[in-house]
Parts: sequence; structure tokens; C-alpha cells
Amino acid sequence: MQENNIFASAIYSIEKKEWLDHLNNSCEKYINQDYITNNFGVSYHSTNLTNDDNFKEFIIFICKTGIDILNMQGYNTDIYSLIVSETWVQEFSKKGGGHHNSHIHSNSHISGFYFLKCSEKTSFPVFHDPRYVKKALQLTEKNMNDVTLASEKVAMKVQPGEFVFFNSYMEHEFTVDNGEEPFRFIHFNLQAVPKQLINNDIKRISS
Repeated sequence: MQENNIFASAIYSIEKKEWLDHLNNSCEKYINQDYITNNFGVSYHSTNLTNDDNFKEFIIFICKTGIDILNMQGYNTDIYSLIVSETWVQEFSKKGGGHHNSHIHSNSHISGFYFLKCSEKTSFPVFHDPRYVKKALQLTEKNMNDVTLASEKVAMKVQPGEFVFFNSYMEHEFTVDNGEEPFRFIHFNLQAVPKQLINNDIKRISS
């Protein structure tokens, strides 16, 4: 019997360990250390990093990678430009309890993380099957530790210096962190904008 996997959802991993020191140092001023030190169960979200020159190479890389992913997936990237709609650094509470409930990012097409501080003792992302019709009819899995066509959600172990890219429609969460070791990452959302709209805006500004 021939198996044809259709309507698949992909998660992409890329290692960029050489950026760790620079990006960690650049993020320090955006983290409220008092907040994450003195509060249980919080996840600190910084302001937008997009316009900071320290992240310029980072921004160029995620946009190029994002458009490459959409192109590989079969989208007509000749008619779209990919822009960063938002990017921010997050750090979970040092007292533990930091987490994210499951969610998606609306008005975006590619989302992702760059992990700055993490270990086997920290939180990690969990991705949910985005096929909502399947969820309504979900059967019991044979072995939830195996990643199969039956999987309802998949945990992803990550390491410092690792990028994770995925389509923004993919529901995800972060497990509850125990606060034993630092957990910090940069989160970003990318939006595909028709080039015609951008060109029209440029024409209006120049006229």
C-alpha cells in the first residue's frame, strides 16, 4: 500500500550558536530582572526589538529564512514581501511557574523562536495538530511517545542557539517551567504582504 502524506505541517530547526553571546547581551536591557525574580508564574515580554540596530542581522536572517520556507512549501513568493510584524524577548520567572497556554498568532504567516537560555530542566514548546476537524474525531493513540499520523500534540526539546520556524496557524504552548535554570528566548512573527500594496504605498509617498 502506498502512503501519500498530504496537508502536512512542518517545523524547521536551524542552529546559530555563534549569535548566542551577542543576542543575549543585546537582550539584557529589555529584561526586567526585578519582575522575573520576585514574581511566581510569570513570563516577561519585552517591547519590540525590530528597530534596534543590534538585531539588524537577526531581522534580515529571519525574513530571508521565512520567505525561503514559504517558497519551499509551494507559495508564490514572487508576489509577496515578508515583513516582521513583531519580535520580542521573553524570560520566565526565576521562581518557577512561567508558561504559555496554547495559542496561535493571528495576522501572521511564519512564526518562530530563537532560544537564548534553556536546558533539559527548563520549559519547552509543544505543538498541537492544527486540523480542527480531526480533533473533534480524535481516537486514542497507541503510544503517545511516538510521533505518528495519530499524534494530537508533539513536544520539542530545544537547545541554546537553536531557531525554530513554523507556520503561524500552528497552535503551540510552553510547558510550566520549574525555575531551576534560566529560560529565555526571542519570539517573532512574520507577515507576507503583497508587493503591489508596498509599491502603491511608495508611489503615494513619493507623489
